Amino acid sequence: MKKGKVDALLGIVFGDEGKGKVVDVFTPKYDIVARFAGGPNAGHTIIFEGKKFVLRSIPSGIFAEDKVNIIGNGCVIAPDLFTAEAKELETAGYNLRSRLHISKRAHLILPTHRVLDRAYEAAKGKNKVGTTGKGIGPTYSEKASRTGLRVGDILEGFEEKYAKLKARHEEILRNLNYTDYDITEEERLWMEGVAYMRTFPLVDTEIEINKALLEGKNVLAEGAQGTMLDIDHGTYPFVSSSNTVCGGVCTGLGVAPNSIGEVFGIFKAYSTRVGAGPFPVELFDETGDKIREIGHEYGAVTGRNRRCGWVDLVALRYAIMINGVTQLIMMKSDVLDTFPTIKACVAYEKDGQQTTDMPFDTEGWQAIYEELPGWQADLTKITSEAEFPEAFRNYVAYLERKLETPITILSVGPDRAQTIVR
Repeated sequence: MKKGKVDALLGIVFGDEGKGKVVDVFTPKYDIVARFAGGPNAGHTIIFEGKKFVLRSIPSGIFAEDKVNIIGNGCVIAPDLFTAEAKELETAGYNLRSRLHISKRAHLILPTHRVLDRAYEAAKGKNKVGTTGKGIGPTYSEKASRTGLRVGDILEGFEEKYAKLKARHEEILRNLNYTDYDITEEERLWMEGVAYMRTFPLVDTEIEINKALLEGKNVLAEGAQGTMLDIDHGTYPFVSSSNTVCGGVCTGLGVAPNSIGEVFGIFKAYSTRVGAGPFPVELFDETGDKIREIGHEYGAVTGRNRRCGWVDLVALRYAIMINGVTQLIMMKSDVLDTFPTIKACVAYEKDGQQTTDMPFDTEGWQAIYEELPGWQADLTKITSEAEFPEAFRNYVAYLERKLETPITILSVGPDRAQTIVR
């Protein structure tokens, strides 16, 4: 029997590209959908049949009852937030326990992790990273320092382990003079969430996935955030706390590099970023405001305004290289329908120097653009590539030429049906 493959679907700029919608579209082709990194700081929005769901920890393949969904070992989980998310899906009629497995090796976000997140951010003063305050960073930090709690710990001797780690956090907070907080209610909900999580299959998902691959089954690895938020390759220190790139699939699910098949890189027809950090293509004018309004560019979890700009080919080329992207997926093409001119960043400039490579020091660079004519036509009703306006067809061809990678799927609206496969 031919061994199965793990295809990766990755955001390749700053996240918020629409991965949830594409995973939902792709799910029928796969046996397993797995999250390999991140936590409840990222929301994947899915819209179909007039219904809208925002998934934070649960994989976006959860709506197919015959598929297994896995929260992998590279993820971090807040039991209270997971419970609220899962119960919303159960209320909508989805039987999660028959299709959702959680890695015993995934780390737990404690209520005090969230307090630590706020305390650390406050201590940075003007140099804030723009964290969501969900406790992601402190949890990954403790994973690295080998002091964290994992999902498997809730099965035996948990209360003692929890109390010990909580006391350690409280001591750190006292040393930071950050004592004005009350987690009483939050902790109660968190403990209820732990009890709820015990009702799910808590398994060695790395073994489960590798057995499935030997049986010829295929896995879709669902990324969180984007390449430019990767802890190693992103715009450090304004990054997430995990490896969001293709290499993170191997470590976050426990699969070998030779198990990776296709690498789908997903990006928008323009650029967005949430929170602080360098963003050379950011628009501070009416054009940026117009893109935000048309694209509804507000965080699915935080509600924060997303910073908007034109497409960044420097960042995209870098991400394609780092991830080994084999196919590109362009989202939100329809947001640019009314613009007479479309711009694309082809290089950065600072102090009289230009570069087409991603610089180590990403602060202070200005975007250099090329201009293309806009299509000024409604893409949302299009159902096939043959209906593309010529200017839009030229924009797609321009991006493929510059990025040296085929764009095989284009999204022309938020619904799962508004997806064109080339």
